[in-house]
Formats: sequence, C-alpha cells, structure tokens
Amino acid sequence: MIRFGYGTNGFANHSLDDALAVIADLGYTGVALTLDHQHLDPFAADLPRRVDRVAGRLADLELGVVIETGARYLLDPWRKHSPTFLDPEPDRRVDFLVRAVRIAADLNAEAVSFWSGVRPSDVDESVAWKQLVACCAAVIEAADRHGVPLGFEPEPGMLVGDLDGYDRLAGLLGWPDRFGITLDIGHCRAVERASVPDCVRRAAPRLVNVQIDDMRIGVHEHLEFGTGEIDFPPVLAALVEAGYQGLVAVELPRHSHAAPDVARRSLDFLYQAATR
Repeated sequence: MIRFGYGTNGFANHSLDDALAVIADLGYTGVALTLDHQHLDPFAADLPRRVDRVAGRLADLELGVVIETGARYLLDPWRKHSPTFLDPEPDRRVDFLVRAVRIAADLNAEAVSFWSGVRPSDVDESVAWKQLVACCAAVIEAADRHGVPLGFEPEPGMLVGDLDGYDRLAGLLGWPDRFGITLDIGHCRAVERASVPDCVRRAAPRLVNVQIDDMRIGVHEHLEFGTGEIDFPPVLAALVEAGYQGLVAVELPRHSHAAPDVARRSLDFLYQAATR
C-alpha cells in the first residue's frame, strides 16, 4: 500500500506542532519536513532539545518522516536558496546538509532530500560540476557516518535538472550506495521526454523519496491534483509495481494560505487515484 505524506513547506503559516497534527488527523502517514526558521531551525541554539521534541511528536502521531532542505531564505535573508553548492563559497550549504543528516539520524528519517542549485552565469559548467561533486562527496561522507539515505532531486532549471543529470552526477561520484534519488512526479511531466510512469520505472532502483504534485509540459509550477496534465493512476501503479516502500509526499509549497483544505482534497484525490 502506498504511504502518502504531506510537505510542511505547504503549511508555512502553521506552527510545526499544528502542521503535524493536521497532517496526521487528515489521515496521512508521513511528513516531508522542510528544515526552516519556523519548522525546526537547524541553527537553533537549543537544537538537540527541539529535535527530541519533534521525534516524540512524530512517534505519538505515528508519522514517518523525510527531511527536505529547500527552505528559501534559511541561509541568506537576501537571496533565495543561497548559497548553493555551485556558489563561490558553498561551505554554508555543505554545513547545512551535514546538519540535516544529523537531524535525520536523530529523527530516524527515511531520507534527506537535496538538489544542486542553479549554475551562476559567471561559473564555467565544468567548474560547476567539479564543485558539485566535491560538495556531494562531503554530504555522502556524513550520510555514511550516520547511516542516513540521501535522495538527490533533479530540479528543473538547476545544473542537475533531469534524470540524465542525476545519472551523470551519480556516475561521477562512483554510484555510492547511499546516494539515492528523490523523484518529483510533476517534474517528470514538466521536463522529461519519457512518460511519467516510465520515469518512475527508470528511477525505481535508486528511489528513496517521492514528491507528488500536478504539472504541465514545459512549466515548472506545482499544481493541485486535477489542474495539470498528469494521469495519476498509472503513476501510482508504477510505484506499486516497482515495490517502492518510501513516502509519497504532496509537494505544494505555494498553497499554505489554504493548507488544511488543500491537504484534505489532495489525500482524497490520491486515494481515489490509487484505487482506479
């Protein structure tokens, strides 16, 4: 049976306690927890206490968890998602990912999800790839040390924007055991040449995390289910056929203004799609 979760980046106007309670009360069995100022700040002075509290809350609510690292202004209040692995000084991003791995270990999380970043216009592509490999290697070392799976997400518009890019990066790293893939179902429709179910089948051997949303060809915009172009029953069937056991978490980061209603509609849609 597919385990559906919901992303806390879609509950930006709720406290983390309230977001987790709503997600659990609606019937979700997991949560994609984005580390951010208001939702488990990884740089908080009392971080160990906060992590222990969240661990207890997740256990009480019987929620599985993956750690997401796409907070927009966590590292720089002026520049969204900066610094990335590709910026001239990526150390703060690497430190953040290592912290995320430690938090994931303490929460018994199923994966830590992350992406490459957009290549700066003044950085040569070959230099960007070398820097990305070096940064990922540092995160993989931490993941090996703490026993945490990594889910690298191809993100449209970034240096690694599709499944071909993931394969290139994993190959340059030597295909590490813990370097899995986060697959966003919407991205498959937006940028991949293959059908969405075929993308699932391609990613399946290294799949550790799934984000799910609707999209249209050529447009990177996370849409509510039924408002884009994806036929979801074959997608969910492909996940079942692949034997995927991880979370399938709704990724609607721009819908916090109506989070409980959107989360309720999303789960109803997914249950219906899974039984068709």
